[in-house]
Amino acid sequence: MSLVSLLKGKGPSGFGYGSTAEDVTQGIDLSGKTFLLTGCNSGLGLETLRVLSLRGAHVIAAARSVEKAENAIKQISANATPVACELSEPASVRACVQRVKSLGHPLDGIICNAGIMALPTLEQKYGHELQFFTNHIGHFILVTGLLDQLTDDARVVMVSSEAHRGAYKEGIQFDNLSGEKGYTPWGAYGQSKLANILFARRLAKNFEGTGKTAYSLHPGVIQTNLSRHMNPIVRNILFPVASVIAFKSIPQGAATSCYLATRPGVEAYSGQYFSDSNPKQPTKHGLDDVMADQLWVVSESIASNV
Repeated sequence: MSLVSLLKGKGPSGFGYGSTAEDVTQGIDLSGKTFLLTGCNSGLGLETLRVLSLRGAHVIAAARSVEKAENAIKQISANATPVACELSEPASVRACVQRVKSLGHPLDGIICNAGIMALPTLEQKYGHELQFFTNHIGHFILVTGLLDQLTDDARVVMVSSEAHRGAYKEGIQFDNLSGEKGYTPWGAYGQSKLANILFARRLAKNFEGTGKTAYSLHPGVIQTNLSRHMNPIVRNILFPVASVIAFKSIPQGAATSCYLATRPGVEAYSGQYFSDSNPKQPTKHGLDDVMADQLWVVSESIASNV
């Protein structure tokens, strides 16, 4: 347990920094429910898969390949169906959409967990900066392609990050989504995580008048495979030291996703950003409905041309 876990108490929800995914789902029966989860094969995704399955849910477990998803399912003996979803390849995302539809299970929730972080140099796909394209556009194509599969009270959960506070000063750089006019690893990552927040916010607006809801969240700072692109000195030396002081464990990191996907009573918070299983104020850009509207229009345009 980290020092922060010891010092931080629980929030109004009754859960907090030190709560685990099992804690927040204790007593919840998910039998008969189906969730789609991206990034199921390691870290937070694998723990989310394990706990949802533990509580009785059927999980459509997505990874970059069917083999990765199958291995994850076997590793924890989950009640799950493996599917491939390479978020940086629209053809793979659309094939995943069709595969999910063919399974015939209405979706009680979609947890958009997969992502890449802090690529040291500019990389692009289809003319767009890779973190924005993978973390946002890939999930945008996936979720919007499955809206008709959602149950009447389904929840869409976007795993964002406090790193959205380090996004470019304009928020979303609509005139530089290629990254060619300027690129920094953390600015671009922050922009992609801000996009996750704005997507959930706008999706929640679209859901008004229905029982469907959408949320975004910061899982906490956790050392997972997401850090694989970081400077080796930071990853291998500073991270292990910091983990003793401030890092969350993987079970703690998966808590807020599981909380938002399953816990009764969160419906009133649709569109909001969460941390430690409680609402948290994002940056001013994370509350910008005009930016959210513009992002939606731009995302539709990008999705229709890739």
